[in-house]
Amino acid sequence: MLQGTLDMLVLQTLALGPAHGHTITHVIEHRSEDVLQVEHGSLYPALHRLEDRGWIASFWGTSENNRKAKYYRLTQAGRKQLIAQTARWEQLVSAIGRILKPATEEPR
Repeated sequence: MLQGTLDMLVLQTLALGPAHGHTITHVIEHRSEDVLQVEHGSLYPALHRLEDRGWIASFWGTSENNRKAKYYRLTQAGRKQLIAQTARWEQLVSAIGRILKPATEEPR
């Protein structure tokens, strides 16, 4: 994954509602039709980084299988960051698309 992409995907996943790490991984993989794979060695450092920046907050809850789990939720600052990162991502995708598939060939 490109640098920073995982952060944006985690923020987007948490925009759907609070979730624990396993659920975040599952949602990203499922919604990408398993094209994107999230390693735990990448996910948890990303969650800590996002929490340190104040974009997400954590709390303890009970998982679906009745176990204690750390859940994460998006903060207001995280929502603003998600909007900014999504806009930047769309700019990058558009710019790359213009290079890969130009509307007309440039003169040589």
